[in-house]
Amino acid sequence: MALTPNSPNADNSMQALKQYGSYIVTAILLALAAYFGWTYWQNNHARVDTVAADHYADIQRLNEEVSLASQNPDLEAEAQDALTQSRTQLNKDIDALVSKHGDSVYAWQALMIKARQQVDNDEFAEAGETLKKALTIDLGDAGLEAITRLRYAATLLAAGDADGALTEASKDMPSSFEPSQQELLGDIYLAQANKDSAVKSYNNAWELLRNRQETRAVLALKMESLGIVPEPIDEQASLIQESAAPEQPLVQDGAAQNAAAEVTP
Repeated sequence: MALTPNSPNADNSMQALKQYGSYIVTAILLALAAYFGWTYWQNNHARVDTVAADHYADIQRLNEEVSLASQNPDLEAEAQDALTQSRTQLNKDIDALVSKHGDSVYAWQALMIKARQQVDNDEFAEAGETLKKALTIDLGDAGLEAITRLRYAATLLAAGDADGALTEASKDMPSSFEPSQQELLGDIYLAQANKDSAVKSYNNAWELLRNRQETRAVLALKMESLGIVPEPIDEQASLIQESAAPEQPLVQDGAAQNAAAEVTP
């Protein structure tokens, strides 16, 4: 997702030159000032983006190391200490990135990593605060916002705040996220002992998925546990069948591209 703002429209400067010919020298100076100011802004922010990207790459590598080590249940004491130190360093690096580049997509991604680590350690309250901070980053992408909000709501639910989770999960989201939203609402209603609403939400989610020819085994199990028999969903055409059909343009907006992202914490 591109985060660089659109270039200023140079047509304004050209129009000024035509309309105010007697001030041509001033207009040229203003145009030059705008041009070099814009060039400086681009160069400066390009450097910032590069620094943020490099910082995030280091965070990602450390996160992979921590995640891999965490999967080993038989770590010796020395390895456990090393893992604890790595987790501490990971959080410090993430906090540093957010402090310096808090309005960037790299900060958002880093906060997603931090929240995942916290959830994996059953630190749901801390994860909620991390995701709440991520929600304050305005990236101008409804898909990223929906991912963050759904994760935040799921984390609130895991922390025992079903009412707060319901408030967040009920907010408007792009249609690409409606199945996940409805499934999460079903989970929340179930936690509130509101079985009828849970059934309705699960059915809504399944119907949306059926229209997209997408199955979710976990959702089916949730429905079956409530005595619901989900209507079978036809699988999508195989790659061989699709290749025989005329090619269609592959066009997706930002929200659709992010719809496949994991939304649970």
